[in-house]
Amino acid sequence: MAKEELIQFEGLVTEILPDARYRVQLDAGHEIVAYTAGKMKKNRIKTLAGDRVTVEMSPYDLEKGRLIFRHKDERSSAPRPPGPPRGNQQFRRR
Repeated sequence: MAKEELIQFEGLVTEILPDARYRVQLDAGHEIVAYTAGKMKKNRIKTLAGDRVTVEMSPYDLEKGRLIFRHKDERSSAPRPPGPPRGNQQFRRR
């Protein structure tokens, strides 16, 4: 039996729920509950309210989804302020 193709939508995280779930407002106007994909957990990608995300959904249940990608926004592309110089460290490493 062939596996069904998953549908991808883009949306905006509106609320963070318990158990690593999120309420997402899709661009199509629907509101769903989504959980974080395993690769996002593995790579420790944090998702906050207001982030643009890509959601993968099954054609059988259009109320639930899986966050598979967090889009970068203007805040993360801003240049970082210069930190302390790397060569002059306070503690010695072994």
